[in-house]
Formats: sequence, C-alpha cells, structure tokens
Amino acid sequence: MDTAFLISAFATLFVVIDPIGLTPIFIALTQGSSAKQRRAIAIRACVIAFGILCLFTFLGEQVLGFIGISMPAFRIAGGILLFLTALDMLFERRTKRREDKADHPEDMPDPSVFPIAIPLIAGPGAIASMILLTGQSDSLLNTFAVLGVMLLVIFMVLAFFLISGFIEKALGRVGITVVTRLLGMLLAALSVQFVLDGLRAFGLGTG
Repeated sequence: MDTAFLISAFATLFVVIDPIGLTPIFIALTQGSSAKQRRAIAIRACVIAFGILCLFTFLGEQVLGFIGISMPAFRIAGGILLFLTALDMLFERRTKRREDKADHPEDMPDPSVFPIAIPLIAGPGAIASMILLTGQSDSLLNTFAVLGVMLLVIFMVLAFFLISGFIEKALGRVGITVVTRLLGMLLAALSVQFVLDGLRAFGLGTG
C-alpha cells in the first residue's frame, strides 16, 4: 500500500469536501432546528453522501453513462441546483418557510439529502475525485484504502456538524444572519463555478 498515495488522497478529498467550510453552511441550512433534528439531519446526510460516493467509486462514469449523462452535464446540473439554494439563503426564503411551518414540524423541509448530502458533501468535485483516485489505484486493496480515507473525511464532516450547535450559540442570531447572507453569496459563486467548469469541459469558454 502506497502511503504517499493515501496522503495525497486524503488531502484531495479533505480540500474538495471541506468539512470546516461545510459547517457554517450546515448551521445556516438547519437554523431553527432542534438539537435532535440537527443531529438526525447530520447523520442522515453523511450516510447518504457515503453511499453515493461508494457507488461512484465502484461504478464511476458507468452510472452516468448508462443514463446518458456526462460528468460535465452533472456538474452543470449540480451548480444550478446549488444556485437555487443560494438564493433561498440570500433572501431568507428558507427562514420564512420555517416560520410559516412552525406549528407543523412534520412539514419542515429536510435538507439532509439536498443540498447537504448532494451536492455539498457528495458533489461533482467529490464524485470526480473518487473516480480519479480509484482509477489511479493499482489494486483492490488501494481502492478500499481510498474508501477508508473518504470515510475518515466524512466522519470529520459529521464531527463538525455535531458541534455546530455550540458554534451557532457563539455566533448569536445576528451573527448567523450575517453568515447566512455571506455564505449565500459564496454558494452562488461556487454554483456558477460548477457551471463554468462544466461548460469548459464541453469546450466552451476556453478562449
């Protein structure tokens, strides 16, 4: 087993998935949720993201190719969906919906699948990274080692999510509002970057 390769895989997945950077986004997306709800969302999102990344680890582009979707198209679609989430954060639509449904908690939107699990954790970058890393591994042992590295990064994501309540208390309501707006802008920029990367992969905008 190549230690240098595993270190490189960890660095790649840590940067792409970005557990630290996801934490304030998780706080913004789960604002107003109870500690129990937030814990359930965190666990569910991480489990789903792990399953998605495992799927692409073994099947890779075959999954997308089977239904006629290229990786650039997948990246563009993820960018558009993420942009819609960014608009919700920027204009506080998500907060207003929570207030309107406060009397009916069963109707509260669950962000665990979208946008937390995908495309924030298991986004186009993470999926592409898993495909590339397993493509570089020269044995089944290394492939499972990459899976172990990915699992470690997702555990780090979960750990940061589980302490997000303490971080939210430290920031306060005003701090959360400021962070939500700021992250809405950053998410919008990230979503545009996903779209641009997808278009560039198609050979557009290279000039």
